[in-house]
Order: sequence, then C-alpha cells, then structure tokens
Amino acid sequence: MCHLPTPKKMASPRTFTFLCGLLAANLVGATLSPPAVLSLGPEVIKQMLTQKLKDHDAINTLQQLPLLSTMKESAGGIFSRLVKSILKHIIWLKVTSASILQLQVQPLDDGRELMIHVPLDMVAGFNTPLVKTIVELHMEVEAQAIIHVETGERDHTRLVLSDCSNTRGRLRISLLHKLSFLLNSLADKVIRLLVPALPKLVKSELCPVIKAAFEDMYADLLNLTKVPVSLNSDHLEFDFMSPAIDHDVVHLILGAKLVDSEGKVTKLFNDSVDSLNLPSLHYTPFSLTMRKDVVNAAVAALLPPEELMVLLDYVLPETARRLKSSIKVISEKAANQLGPTQIVKILTQENPELLVDQGNAKVAQLIMLEVFATNEAYRPFFTLGIEATSEAQFYTRGDLLMLNFNKISSDRIHLMNSAIGLFNPELLKDIITKILASVLLPNENGKLRSGISVSMVNALGFEAASWSLTEDALVVTPASS
Repeated sequence: MCHLPTPKKMASPRTFTFLCGLLAANLVGATLSPPAVLSLGPEVIKQMLTQKLKDHDAINTLQQLPLLSTMKESAGGIFSRLVKSILKHIIWLKVTSASILQLQVQPLDDGRELMIHVPLDMVAGFNTPLVKTIVELHMEVEAQAIIHVETGERDHTRLVLSDCSNTRGRLRISLLHKLSFLLNSLADKVIRLLVPALPKLVKSELCPVIKAAFEDMYADLLNLTKVPVSLNSDHLEFDFMSPAIDHDVVHLILGAKLVDSEGKVTKLFNDSVDSLNLPSLHYTPFSLTMRKDVVNAAVAALLPPEELMVLLDYVLPETARRLKSSIKVISEKAANQLGPTQIVKILTQENPELLVDQGNAKVAQLIMLEVFATNEAYRPFFTLGIEATSEAQFYTRGDLLMLNFNKISSDRIHLMNSAIGLFNPELLKDIITKILASVLLPNENGKLRSGISVSMVNALGFEAASWSLTEDALVVTPASS
C-alpha cells in the first residue's frame, strides 16, 4: 500500500496519488514471470559435466575396461572356437591411454530435451608371444545420453539423464602402427572382436559414471541457488521450484523470499508458474534474471525507512543560509526565528521503487521533510511531502552487484502541514532538492556501498558479472573478457 502518515491540517487527501499510481502501473505484469530464473547455456553444462567426470575419475574407468573378458563374452556360440584360436595368441589386452574429448550439448527436435555427446579417444595395447613389440590399437567411440525433465510424485519435477549408450556410427578401431603381415592379420581379428565388445563396455562401465557425474552436477546447481544473498541484517533466499529446457538452455525456476536476522520470512514473492515467461540467454553462458519486485525488495532491505535529523547550520552552513532566504520570501517572521540550532528532519516513509524506461533506471521515493526553528522547537514550521526520483546506476565490482543513486529531483512537493500560513511549496523546490542531495543521497549511497553478492558468478567459473535491465527484471550475466 502506498501512503504517508497524515499529519494534522493535511493539505489534500489526494496527496501522492500520482506517484502511487505510477508505481502500481510500473509493477503491472511483474507476476507473469517467476521471481527468479537461473538460465544455463550449453557451455556451462559442458564445463560442469566435464569437471564432474574428472572428479569421478572417468579416465581411470576407461583404463580399467575389461576388454579381453568382454571380447570372449561377445563372441560366444559357434564362434567360440574361432575366438579361442585368436585369443590364445594374446597374453594381455588393456587400455594404455584414454582421454575424453570436448563434450557436445545439442537440443533434440522437440526443443525440450538435450543430447549429451561424450567422445572418447583411447589407445589399447596387446602383447603376443609372436613378438616382443606391443601392438597398439587406436579406439574412437562416443557415449551419448539424454537430459530431460522428469515428473515424479506430487508433480515434483527434476532434471534427469537417461538412455545412455554408445552413439551409432561413431565407433572406429584401427591399428596405430603397421607391423608385419602376421601381426597385422592378428590385429585385424582382434579389432573385429572389439567392435561388438566396446559399445557394451561403454554402456556397462562408463554410462554409470556419466550418470553419477550428472547427478552431482545437478545437486551442485541446486545447492548454488540456495546460497542466501546478504542484505545487511536480512537475506534474500531462493527456493528451487522446477527445471525447464528450452532449445539448448536449461532454466532453473526459482521462488524467492526475504528473511530477517532471526530467520523469519518477512516477504514471500508470488511464485506462480502458471504463465511462464522464461528469459533468453542471447549468446551469454548463463544469466540470473530477478523480477523487479524482488530487486525492489532487496534495495528496500538495504534502505529501510528511517528518520534523519540534521543541525543544518553546523553541517551545511551555506545551505542553511539559502534555506533562510527562501523561507523569508514566505514569512520574514519565520525566517528571523531560525536559530543556529535549526533542524531539518527527513523521513523516508515508503520503500524505494525501481522504475525502468527503455533501459534507463530511476528510483522513486516518498519523503517527508520538516523544518524546526531550533533544536528545542516542538512543532515544525511546516511539513512537506515530496515525490522524488533519482537516477539508479547499477554497476559491478567482481561478483558484487552495486547500486548508486545519482542526482535527485523533487518532482512534486505537497504542503501537508504549516504553522506559518499556507504557501506554494514550489517556492522551496530548489533548496529542498539541495538539502536532499546533500543529506539523503550520501546517507543512502553509504548503505548501498556494500553491494549485493552474486556468488554464483564465481561458483560457475567466472570472475566478474555484468548487468542489464528490462522493463520488469534485472539480469545478471558474466562479464565479457
């Protein structure tokens, strides 16, 4: 609700209706998108899954593939005698070196599933009593699996990896170095036995490792979204709601809530996903999109309503002189009563509201300002209600999202209460704006100086963040190098 406390002798019951209407209009449509969305492009998925495959020692799994025993199993039946005649010349057969080449992530035709390709490059060697030289075979094979959204009990959804197998047509086995006719012939026979055996090994030995690596990656992503964002004594927390796949982008749809220092939820954001409006990545590896009401609440947590009292003549003597001159135009008697202990009281009653127009951001504030003749005066000369706006400058420092208010304008000034007679408050517009710029803005910018940590930037492997604004959201992306 948009309001200010109503002092006695309120000038007009319609005070502030214009700004309240503007703020309300600016929030229209904010609930059409989830409170926040973490969007991950294929590069991030590849990097994270590659690292998890390393963590799960996938290379060691490849080097331990039981090639010899699987060849025997794959060539049973009527060929068993032939196989035995070939394998009796093999003392040992093992993978001597292995590497996982660059993963590929591609959308399937429906745009709701992703295909992961894991290309493998291996060298296998076998020894034979025929010669002392190790015969080396170059093996190229590819594993593939599908990432999709699975709906479980109570409509709970999650990302899963399934249908892991070798990619058809991506199996090549060749002799690494040509040897004698006899050894080349033996190698060709071993290769023919490996062709049916290797795909089976990919599915039975490597696919479980790929699945475990994916599950670890997914768990890390979910944990990443749960890291609270510190806002002075409060925290902004995200709650995972559901995943979605759109073409080659994985979206983690998040709810949001504000939590105070005692762990009490002070604000819960509308998390309806009946009408999803998911963001596009636009050639960036990932993005965190936060709905504007979430950003407003974060700024409000950093800048709660407060009261500032300033001994103007001591702190800003030149401004005090100008204020006296301006009041003298209204009432010479009142101006003469202003003493060296005159006080200006500034009250920010409503939370700041972020307004976005064509990529430019402003912050609107409702402010009360009172002038007291001395520090002992009980009643103010007057009470003004001010509709003020400032330029909102977002910038980044490493993984910190920074906000600074530049300039300030008193767009509308309302006389709410006066002990020196009725007057047009616009007569005080310049000096009031000067006071707000000298007192209020430095105080607010000081509180904003700590910034808002976006820890997932570093957690996803990027050093710094950048930002952009849309009409209803703020979008954090990795900074371009």
